[in-house]
Amino acid sequence: MSNSAPAFGTVMAPHMAVATTTDGVFAPAEIVPTGPIELHPAAHALHYGSACFEGLKAHGGVDGKVRLFRADRHAERLRASANRLLLPVPPTDLVAQALHDVVAANLDVVPDAPGALYLRPVLLGIDPNIGAAAAPSTEALLYVLASPVGDYFRGGNTGLTLAVETELPRTTPQFGQVKSGANYAMALGVTRRAREEHGADQVLFAPGGDVQETGAANFLLVDDRRVVTKALDGSFLHGVTRDSVLTLAGDLGYTVEERDISIDEVADWAATGEAALAGTAAVLAPVGVLVHRGRRIQFGDGAMGPNTTRLRDALLAIQRGQAADPHGWTQPV
Repeated sequence: MSNSAPAFGTVMAPHMAVATTTDGVFAPAEIVPTGPIELHPAAHALHYGSACFEGLKAHGGVDGKVRLFRADRHAERLRASANRLLLPVPPTDLVAQALHDVVAANLDVVPDAPGALYLRPVLLGIDPNIGAAAAPSTEALLYVLASPVGDYFRGGNTGLTLAVETELPRTTPQFGQVKSGANYAMALGVTRRAREEHGADQVLFAPGGDVQETGAANFLLVDDRRVVTKALDGSFLHGVTRDSVLTLAGDLGYTVEERDISIDEVADWAATGEAALAGTAAVLAPVGVLVHRGRRIQFGDGAMGPNTTRLRDALLAIQRGQAADPHGWTQPV
């Protein structure tokens, strides 16, 4: 897709999948035309936040095949979110089949590289009860949207500008691992202020100086020998792209360090190393500038560095069928 393509996620593919529960048990998903869903105005999700989602991609390959990337891992993370929200948990095979069927139904709109078909499974609590503030929803609706997309960040190889937030966390600690809309809503105001005041693309949340993640991706430090990122805990999303990049980094001979990172270490790292954001939408996007305590700290020349490029290219090569898939991450449709 060219730079003139619509903004990421604004165009929907013509077909989606829908599955609902009866007595908490999911029926098989059906493929239907993409359009409005029927939702009672008293639905639990609209009032008490019983909603979660996932984001993953299907990539067109050099061999003409379209491949889902790590659909099983995303299905399991959706199930984990549902468990945390006390929603009916969709079976793994139901989610996996719905993803496969949505891609199969939309093959004619899968973009050529560097584009992809972005998939958005959504799970909603649908009990029509506005008195259920202290009770979970017993019924749920699962649907899967598809959207042909280009790059999430349109700067290409130009590094992103991150403003550091040291007072507020990205989300509440007990729901940091859940991919829920409320987590993203908490970052909206902080991100808008950072954009207005500093021209920032994203905010790097580092409450008390301890680096967590940005509002839309995991954060990595990279140099010629190491890839360093925060160790998994309950305060942030356990990214599938993060996991994939760390695995590939090990394959390529980098030392992978999962540990606490201070914002002061990030500032010092900029003198000799690189930083990147990892996520399904972002893939692996370079960080060019860090705005901290009134200072603008530049990483290298402000563009994508050689190690970030190497890791990104290795990931994309597997996703697009240009390289072997030793970890079994891709699923042809």
